[in-house]
Amino acid sequence: MPLTPVEPVRDEAQEIVQQLKAALAAHGIVLPSLNVDLPSFAHLTGEALIELGRVNQETARALIALATREGPRT
Repeated sequence: MPLTPVEPVRDEAQEIVQQLKAALAAHGIVLPSLNVDLPSFAHLTGEALIELGRVNQETARALIALATREGPRT
């Protein structure tokens, strides 16, 4: 697998994290550990992982409610 420059991958991953934080915040959901998984950059495969982290039961229920609402899927 060819190596990929880190900066564009990192920048895209950080933008995704910010968009996800904003989308969840609009529903009153905060994932304190939501961030880019820095060790995933070590592989330089062209894709970074997003760390969602651990949440309490209340947040998990809020995520379930949001994820099971009827609406468009992309």
